[in-house]
Amino acid sequence: MIEKKKIEVKVKDVMSTPVVTVNINASIDEVASLMIKENIGSVIVIDEFENPIGIITESDLVKKVVAKNILPKQVKALEIMSKPLFTVNKEEELTEVAKKMRRLNVKRFPVMFEGKLVGIISNKDILEITPTLIDVIMEKSDVFPVKSEKPLIGNCDLCGNWSENLKLHEGKLLCEDCLADLSK
Repeated sequence: MIEKKKIEVKVKDVMSTPVVTVNINASIDEVASLMIKENIGSVIVIDEFENPIGIITESDLVKKVVAKNILPKQVKALEIMSKPLFTVNKEEELTEVAKKMRRLNVKRFPVMFEGKLVGIISNKDILEITPTLIDVIMEKSDVFPVKSEKPLIGNCDLCGNWSENLKLHEGKLLCEDCLADLSK
């Protein structure tokens, strides 16, 4: 019996580091300048003890400052940050984090380990690794092709004729006649 092995990718394998943070009293013009300088879409807001307490995203800047015609110099990070701050552990599996993103309708999570902020993971990080994961899955499926003790019954994928003895050939189920034609 072939044992199926689960592909495990942890948050720590994909997360971005270091995390860019701002304190609660940073002005929004400072926050926006920092985001531009670092070419990032969000910053984590930390309190006086350096604990993460919120996040400011590009969307927050647009919706809470620009759209309301508020001067960025007059607004502090604490006033517009999104909270509560949802976090994930660096040891969590990537698939669970992706499900959590969808469920909570967020695009990024600060990554924690032993009470410390150690990284950030975004939907972009997950999308960047997805093609590699698909390749790994495809390779594993080629290593362990499906084997059947019983003959396969159904319509041939090439000619459409009914057969009680289909064979798997290059990912298609073929009847004996089509297999013979291919070998000529």
